[in-house]
Amino acid sequence: MAPPSSFEDFGIQTLTLTLIPGLPNDLGALILAFVPYSHHSRLKSTCRSWRRFFSSKALISLRQNYVVAPQLLCIFPQDPSISSPYLFDPKNLSWCPLPPMPCNPHVYGLSNFISVSVGPHLYVLGGSLFDTRSFPLDRPSPSSSAFRFDFATFSWESLSPMITPRGSFACAAVPGCGKIVVAGGGSRHTMFGAAGSRMSSVEMYDIVKDEWVALDGLPRFRAGCVGFFLGREFWVMGGYGESRTVSGVFPVDEYYKDAVVMELKNGGRWRELGDMWEEGERRRLGKIVVVDNGSWDCPGIFMLDRGEIFRYDMTSNRWVKESCVPRKASDDASVGFVALDGELHLLTLLSVNDSTDGRRSRQHKRPTTLLIQIYHPRKRTWRSLIAKPPFHQPLDFRTAVLCTIRL
Repeated sequence: MAPPSSFEDFGIQTLTLTLIPGLPNDLGALILAFVPYSHHSRLKSTCRSWRRFFSSKALISLRQNYVVAPQLLCIFPQDPSISSPYLFDPKNLSWCPLPPMPCNPHVYGLSNFISVSVGPHLYVLGGSLFDTRSFPLDRPSPSSSAFRFDFATFSWESLSPMITPRGSFACAAVPGCGKIVVAGGGSRHTMFGAAGSRMSSVEMYDIVKDEWVALDGLPRFRAGCVGFFLGREFWVMGGYGESRTVSGVFPVDEYYKDAVVMELKNGGRWRELGDMWEEGERRRLGKIVVVDNGSWDCPGIFMLDRGEIFRYDMTSNRWVKESCVPRKASDDASVGFVALDGELHLLTLLSVNDSTDGRRSRQHKRPTTLLIQIYHPRKRTWRSLIAKPPFHQPLDFRTAVLCTIRL
């Protein structure tokens, strides 16, 4: 792809504006394209030509072709139709707000949705929500909605809904294929414990055609699971199926200790793997991330479990201890766990008491800083960063949804 020769390549009709005085516009455009994405909004006010350039549709395409951009973290603190998601750049410790999703006046409280990125687009799929048109009103319903955020136009658009409504499901983008696969799920909601349905259906979304097609279902009902691709294989790990009651009153989920794998090129048939841990080792699967290892011989699959990092060994189908977290949180559920540029990032909010009044109650504690502990799997080393989150409400990683994107 040749460098742009004029502003017309960016959809700008005025050719008299100059990006950088003394330089041709094609060279100036390439230079500005290397500015980190998280700084673009602030640079728009520099001058008219920069405002038009940083608002042009072709800027993202230019970065995709010429810039080896770092991965950014997208954080959805709660229902994205009422609360703006944020992009976070760990390398520059900068934040960029995104507009809320289109709001449906009949539904509210969206949770347990999945966000996945494909190219310069961010997808929000499914979830559990409350619908004013359903009965009873105090029970969540699964959603089939699908939305896409286009960073070129900086706007949301509604897509064809999934065939089956679902929340708390496995999801992953097919590498280099322009498709997304979803599996399992149900109507699980954060407020209702073991309540809700479970399902085994699987479907795939074709981004170009904007349509969903059904695939071979999971061997068993499975919700609350995690999904990822290793080559052309779609892996689904953990989750829960049926629930039992304690003393005949309290519902408790029965968690799976195994995984299932589907190879798309062989007709989408599933094969089952045995249990990944023995009885008593752990009750359920921890938080899972997959590291893009580049030149490594095999992908890195890591789990956060009770303040420790485990690596999945495919040969033995077992989890092997990798490292201990330097600063452990009281609860793994309150820690964000994500892979960015080949490193594991653990995000924890730190609370600080008001030192001027020791009699302040615990209700006056406010999360003021975000601790980011970063582990490098190849070097087996830890480092940490401190960031100031922009959220108006405390960030709860038990319900927040995290997604990475390269812009």
